[in-house]
Amino acid sequence: MSRETEKQRWQRNFSDLLQELRVAQTGVQILFAFLLTLPFSNGFPKVTEFQKDVYVVALLSAAAATALIISPVAFHRALFRQGRKPELVKYSHSVASGGLAFMLISMVSSVLLVTDFILPRAVAAVLSGLTGLWFLTYWAGLPLARARRWTDDDDEDEDTPVAPGE
Repeated sequence: MSRETEKQRWQRNFSDLLQELRVAQTGVQILFAFLLTLPFSNGFPKVTEFQKDVYVVALLSAAAATALIISPVAFHRALFRQGRKPELVKYSHSVASGGLAFMLISMVSSVLLVTDFILPRAVAAVLSGLTGLWFLTYWAGLPLARARRWTDDDDEDEDTPVAPGE
């Protein structure tokens, strides 16, 4: 098995990141489109001031998420053929993380908006809080915990003597 060069590694990292962003981009664009059409629906005039405020948070955070998640494409266009893949990957990682944070805010705000419209506010707040915890668990908690565990396992493997032939 041949080892990849540093240039190949940066290219692979960028390709992997773009694949991940395609998934997030689709989700945030669908949510953003839904939020853009919501004020034009028949039931929107019935929302409370609180619900309007939550709507604005959901809409603006979806817009921010969309901008951040799409920005690696624009950045790539600006740096195309300049041999600056490491900077591109580092920048893209940062803005993708920011985009996911805004996507979390938008999704939880959207859940709060809808549940507050059909349920008592206290129930809506609890459900929205649980939604936020659910996302944080799967988007941050578990990945970070697994990454630490894998790093610890790797460290143990490096310190563990290997018998000949293994």
